[in-house]
Amino acid sequence: MNRRNFLKLGAAGVAGITLGGYAAEFADPKKRVGLIGSGWYGKVDLLRLIQVAPVEVVSICDVDKRMLAGAAEIIASRQASKRPPRTYTDYREMLKERDLDLVLIATPDHWHALTAIAAMEAGADLYLQKPISADIAEGQAILATARRLKRVVQVGTQRRSTPHLIEARDNIVKEGKLGKIGLVEIYCYYHMRTRDNPPDTDPPEYLDWEMYTGPAPMRPYNRLIHPRGWRSFMEYGNGIVGDMCIHMLDTVRWLLDLGWPVRVSSSGGIQVHTTSKANIADTQIATFDFGQLQVVWQHRTWGETPDPKYPWGLTIYGENGTLKASVMSYDFIPRGGGQPVHRDVTYELEQFPEDKTEKDIEKHVAPAVRYHMKDLLAAIATRGKPVADIEQGHISTASCILANLSMKLGRSLAWDAQKGEIIGDAEANRLLRRPYRAPWKHPAA
Repeated sequence: MNRRNFLKLGAAGVAGITLGGYAAEFADPKKRVGLIGSGWYGKVDLLRLIQVAPVEVVSICDVDKRMLAGAAEIIASRQASKRPPRTYTDYREMLKERDLDLVLIATPDHWHALTAIAAMEAGADLYLQKPISADIAEGQAILATARRLKRVVQVGTQRRSTPHLIEARDNIVKEGKLGKIGLVEIYCYYHMRTRDNPPDTDPPEYLDWEMYTGPAPMRPYNRLIHPRGWRSFMEYGNGIVGDMCIHMLDTVRWLLDLGWPVRVSSSGGIQVHTTSKANIADTQIATFDFGQLQVVWQHRTWGETPDPKYPWGLTIYGENGTLKASVMSYDFIPRGGGQPVHRDVTYELEQFPEDKTEKDIEKHVAPAVRYHMKDLLAAIATRGKPVADIEQGHISTASCILANLSMKLGRSLAWDAQKGEIIGDAEANRLLRRPYRAPWKHPAA
């Protein structure tokens, strides 16, 4: 299939093509790809892209030289050309080349805005990990840049591309089997917040701690932060609400076709594990009020989960039945003795045997990431909006940040989506933009 015929095909035709094999339909072989943030999910995302499109990964960037070298090695072994990518420790140097068609960003959250905007200004479309920003003003700036430059941006809320959840949406929700929906609960009971309190130390020689910190407040290096522990610290993200709630809130918004909440309220804090160095809440409840429907979040990083089958998921309560869903499965329980429906997650281990041995891969999530990449490539070809377009990612991200601001201020917050501000609360509006550490400049400044 040549490029002209592919453009005629459009996203609807692309959706019907299977993932099996090396899907040359989905990208120009000359498409050049870069990665900023080569840690855990940076590699997961990039290696799924390589599985579904004949792209060439030409550049990768990370402030951890050891992580960077390891990523370059595995990329060289997996891409068709077998060429290792160029490596950089400063994303600005990588983007100076202006030779990338697509950039994947999987840094800690506090780096998303600056890297995303710079990549788009360098001419690239984006795959941007969730949440899109560490504060709401950053998200507004990313969205404005994407629209001004007409970039295609897919956000890493890949529940929208998860096969069994697409089935639940199409066969349960859209078919009206739930009846009138009165309440949605979303939740996470994983013990994912560190309980340790080791001493601060000098950073390892292979890590540029100054660049890692970037626009965030400078604090001493601690092994709990890097690698993979930064989400326990508010300096770099928005805690478990910013990490896990955004996935389930975004899923509910997609399933039920919801836009912005009109009011957000939240309470919680560090209630149980008070001696840990972590400074994110170990307990939190948030209510996202969509007017006719309330979506209620709860997380605890201690104690037991109410339903061991659904330790992280969503429950939609309708007058005619209940839908429970997670990354692993869904269950529809009709009211009044009808036939229940259960579906499990899709695995593709035979089609993609690399999934069997790849280090740290979430095998159950890999198919969703592949479908998410396919959807992005189809949108790039048509210059349309992907399923997790940047605007949708901004709504879900900002809603979660509003929950944290509500908890911090001790009051509910009414949101004006048109103006992009909190209604009648000057103190809260000042918190929509976090201070940046010099010399970094906030994109909304």
